[in-house]
Amino acid sequence: MRIRATAALALSLALGLSACGGGNGPAAPVADGHRLNDLLVTTSAAKGELDKATWNLPFGEPASLDPIKAFNYPENTVVANLCEGLMRLDPDYSVTPNLAEKVESTDQKTWVYTLREGVRFWDGKPMTVDDVLFSLRRHLDSAEGSYWSSDQITGNVDSIDKTGDREITIRLKKPDATLNSYMATPIGVVVERAQREQAGSKYGTPEGAVMCTGPFKLASWEKGSKISLERNDDYWDTQRRAKTKQLDLQFIVDPGAIASALDTGAIDGSYDVPVGAVDQLSASQNGKLYLGKSLQLVAVISTGNGALGDPAVRRALTLATDRKAIAQTVFAGTAQASRSLVPNGGWTYGDDVFGPAHDALPDTEKNIEEAKKLLAGKDAGSAPITIAYPSERQFYADILSEMSNAARELGLTIQPKGIPSAQYGAFFSDPKARAGYDGFMTTNYMDIPDPLAFLRTIAAKGGSQNFNGYDDPKVQSLIEQAASTTDETARAKLVAELQTEVVEQTPWLPIAEPAVRLFLNKRVTGVPASFVYLYYPWAAGLGAA
Repeated sequence: MRIRATAALALSLALGLSACGGGNGPAAPVADGHRLNDLLVTTSAAKGELDKATWNLPFGEPASLDPIKAFNYPENTVVANLCEGLMRLDPDYSVTPNLAEKVESTDQKTWVYTLREGVRFWDGKPMTVDDVLFSLRRHLDSAEGSYWSSDQITGNVDSIDKTGDREITIRLKKPDATLNSYMATPIGVVVERAQREQAGSKYGTPEGAVMCTGPFKLASWEKGSKISLERNDDYWDTQRRAKTKQLDLQFIVDPGAIASALDTGAIDGSYDVPVGAVDQLSASQNGKLYLGKSLQLVAVISTGNGALGDPAVRRALTLATDRKAIAQTVFAGTAQASRSLVPNGGWTYGDDVFGPAHDALPDTEKNIEEAKKLLAGKDAGSAPITIAYPSERQFYADILSEMSNAARELGLTIQPKGIPSAQYGAFFSDPKARAGYDGFMTTNYMDIPDPLAFLRTIAAKGGSQNFNGYDDPKVQSLIEQAASTTDETARAKLVAELQTEVVEQTPWLPIAEPAVRLFLNKRVTGVPASFVYLYYPWAAGLGAA
């Protein structure tokens, strides 16, 4: 089903979105009366418990519930309620002790964790140092196949050892200021060793399941239908015990069906509400659409091929694209235009540095004249710039339509090419899949609220998302310096300089920063509204409104 916004969108795109490109910027979204500069972190606390609630996973059914293979929206949104890390990423983006009650480091190279007493797995067995060592070392074992293995993080680990009755020490090959924050992601998640070894190749599947310590335990998994979570009444953190006895997770992916199920109350809630459903759900009588503080970025990733392999072409195309109009029209006013590859507010330290540095970056006004200057004297070639996108996601096609208009004004041609979502994931893992493409669309996100960590994946030599072949000596030096700097203000200054350098080269073309789009039926409340639901046990607070 296509709703009112789509018809208006088609007209606006046909006109090049020029009507939205004025100095007033995007209008305020209608959702719950919140403006984009006042995004929510949480929803109102629950007033009571629920016997049962239903939720939707709009990106489909998880492939696995093995935490080390939780590297995408469906898997992480479920695993976050089952399994826990040594640290916890809270809704305000602060990182606090969790399964570890204390962490110490003096040089960013040695990290000492004191484990919390009294933590038990769902089967009643106590969490031991051996379980923790086994879980962390899984990322270092190629036979385990961790999706979180990378040169920057796990590849930098020299050793993980027991150094006390309740203490483990992680020693790194070189300093890394971001390591502790990653202990709030699946890199730091703890599972029961005995159950993992017993489940063998079935681990993380409906047959093999998992065994963790979180506020919910896996009750059942009906393939193609739903996953049911059951409250863990013996959860170690009494202040965070779940308020809902049973949570059923469904896998509706069709945008129209999602909108209908939420609007009619067939489903109680969902993150990542489709942008095409914003109008309908903003007017719903059965619930509210909330906009939350996000860590997401929509961008075009350059593969380093064709005309898009030239930084001047990438920068010119970014300047010529009406990003404000895209944010207002394509995203129905629930996004802001991107200045940087780091989403605005995507940091938890150095705000006095990062805030002004972000605002000092080139603005997002469409600027054809400046774009043409960047291309003066250059021969960008007559070959079209081929950009791939997931064919089922219409908003990507709409973005590329506006970018195509911008390209024509510069004498360039963009050729969008839709790829089925089932095949699209290979663009991020298989160079052969990217062959023949100059770029591909992404809705990406920061794993942790630290610009150093995100920029490193994009711009570091060998970075996990460096698809452009980016390799700049100054950038590499800034990354190394920042990672080894203990003072947060000094580190923020280095990372701000790093951000400026990367934006200048534009290995990714930043388009928009979507807010978290959360819908809740009026009978429920209590979940975070910020972008922590991939790692934080968001459903624990879900209860009666």
